[in-house]
Amino acid sequence: MGSRYGGLKQMDPMGPNGETVLDYSVFDAIRAGFGKVVFVIREDFAEAFRESVGSRFKDRIEVDYAFQKLDDLPEGFEVPEGRVKPWGTAHAVRAARKLIDGPFAVINADDFYGADAYQVIARWFSETPADDSKSHYSMVGYPLKNTLSEHGTVNRGICQTIAGNLLSDVEEVVDISRADDGVVSGTRIDGSSLVIDETSPVSMNFWGFTAEYLDQLEAHFTEFLKEHGSEMKSECYIPTVVDELIRDERADCVVLDTSASWFGVTYPDDKPHVVESIAALVEAGDYPTPLT
Repeated sequence: MGSRYGGLKQMDPMGPNGETVLDYSVFDAIRAGFGKVVFVIREDFAEAFRESVGSRFKDRIEVDYAFQKLDDLPEGFEVPEGRVKPWGTAHAVRAARKLIDGPFAVINADDFYGADAYQVIARWFSETPADDSKSHYSMVGYPLKNTLSEHGTVNRGICQTIAGNLLSDVEEVVDISRADDGVVSGTRIDGSSLVIDETSPVSMNFWGFTAEYLDQLEAHFTEFLKEHGSEMKSECYIPTVVDELIRDERADCVVLDTSASWFGVTYPDDKPHVVESIAALVEAGDYPTPLT
């Protein structure tokens, strides 16, 4: 909904010919070799979204839509009275479960990840063999300092890695900002404060999964609802699911390095930076104009 932005930032023009950030994301995915895009949206936005975004790609890539509904829950659970907030990024991915039957990537619709990031994760898909003993996943990582906003706080998955650039721990931290003295800090999910190294790799929700992740997600989300389902604003995050799988040694996740620059729009004042950054990429010849 874009509560901090004040509207549907996913449909807000950012490119020199009215392109949205999502237009560039799908364009980069197509030229990296992806063959299908599933837009996870609210059902009441469906008609406007199909006309303004989906219709631009229907002749270039297979397009489908999934609706994140508040009452789309595992059997035996109900929405607590008065709750209006969706259940988080893991629930959003779950909404597309009937439309996915193979390896897939996950992105945020309002983040600009850069062409190289799509190339990197597509290459990882093509080079990673199947393994019956453990699931293998990936995540494109960006340094925290490059993902902060000058106009307010942000939420990030803070990552720790071990040998082989494997993710050892990922923690969802909210309300991250830089203080006047330069210290970067945020709030853990349990409410405690955390000082963060600004060079730490962070998850910007650009993930690479195989279809088995959907079954693992279902099990995690069910347990989440047992513990937090009665809360008005509890959310189930993708990084939390991945972290549990790593700790239980049911999966590993490699953090993929990219030469691409990330930028996004959390607040209205972020928009000029995004517009300028896209214009610079277009001028450098990284993208055609208009985007076709």
